[in-house]
Amino acid sequence: MMKYDVVVVGASAGGITTALAARRFYPDKSVLVIKKEDVGIISCGIPYVFGTLKSIDEDLIPLDMFFKPAGIDVLVDEVTHIDPKAKLVRTRGGEEVRWEKLVIATGSRPVLPEVPGFDLDGVYTIPKDYEYLKELKERVKEAENVVIIGGGFIALEVGDEIRKLGKNVTLVVRSRLLRNSFDPEFSEMVENRLREVGVDIVYGHIERLTGERRVEGVRLVDGTELPADLVIFSIGYRPNVELAVKAGLKVTRYGIWTDEYMRTSHPDIFAVGDCVEHRDFFTGKPYTLMLASTATFEARIAGANLFRLQIVRENRRTIGVYATHVAGLTLAAAGLTEEAARKEGFEVIVGYGKAPDKHPAVFPGTSMITAKLIFSRDRGAILGAQMAGGESVGEMINVLALAIQKRLTASELYTLQIATHPLLTASPVAYPILQAAENALAKLRT
Repeated sequence: MMKYDVVVVGASAGGITTALAARRFYPDKSVLVIKKEDVGIISCGIPYVFGTLKSIDEDLIPLDMFFKPAGIDVLVDEVTHIDPKAKLVRTRGGEEVRWEKLVIATGSRPVLPEVPGFDLDGVYTIPKDYEYLKELKERVKEAENVVIIGGGFIALEVGDEIRKLGKNVTLVVRSRLLRNSFDPEFSEMVENRLREVGVDIVYGHIERLTGERRVEGVRLVDGTELPADLVIFSIGYRPNVELAVKAGLKVTRYGIWTDEYMRTSHPDIFAVGDCVEHRDFFTGKPYTLMLASTATFEARIAGANLFRLQIVRENRRTIGVYATHVAGLTLAAAGLTEEAARKEGFEVIVGYGKAPDKHPAVFPGTSMITAKLIFSRDRGAILGAQMAGGESVGEMINVLALAIQKRLTASELYTLQIATHPLLTASPVAYPILQAAENALAKLRT
């Protein structure tokens, strides 16, 4: 029987970061990571294995680069049982490992639809599974007509990558694109861009998949028939909580319950990432959130506080911060959308800004940036932000996420001091974040 001070179950973003943080903060403690597969996939990079990347192997996490220099041991096996009283885990390979502190970082798995024909050959989801994705990539090469079910980030990114291969790509969407993260005007931007590059977008509900043994098409409730050599469902993910349930930990419909320091209902068991229940920054309502950035944030909190509280987490709630790049358009969002804020009962003021991301705009590679900031009317505190434009948007949203976390006001953002350069940023005269804050301030004063 092996014994370690810290055992981490899972080696994606949350598991890796927890193990590294544990070693940094407690260098005298032994750390073991248990993972199911020899290889680890960069989850956010999965859509790009179908087009931009040459192979699945280019999207692998270099685990040796992280673990060996840090003195972290790795066991390739699957944990099948957690015994909280004996403080041990058992694996499918017959190993038993005792621990002082345990971290569950088991991630999530794709939602499987209840659609007739889902069991036909040629129907897939997008799991974090090396061999499965390798097979799917080969099937994509053979297909001509690819239908993707879903309107979220992964569906759009996978669709855009596959169309780069010259395939006929159709997205089937129940509602507008990226609805949970963006307001309608941003959904319209990305829809227009996808249509411009040749992706077909169909709105409707699926009745069934057609074909005998192999999928041949998708039939919608309204009678529309879409030809399909390959169908990919990307309709969300569910937290992997089976180990936690069997161990008797507190689990809700949204994932494993944790406190603000990522401790579960057992004081020596922590949980991070997709498998965890999250609570909205503004409302405190529980929800699921599947982001590597959130997983690593939680992992740093957990790893630092395993044996004593060293890093104080001022707010136990979570801000959803998103970014994507589709058909040459970057979109990013943080906090509440205007639609969500009004639904929750907030009285809001919205500010807009628009400017090129270089100055003058004649520089090669210049993109127009659109910024939308949502503020509360009562004190002008920022509630949310959305941006679209060039690649710089992917970093600018992080500034706005910090503004939300620190509850900055429109006035404070308006007086934000910034660095600019003609080749790198928007003009200081027309910086989109400052423009949007100014636009909101003018409305707040009326």
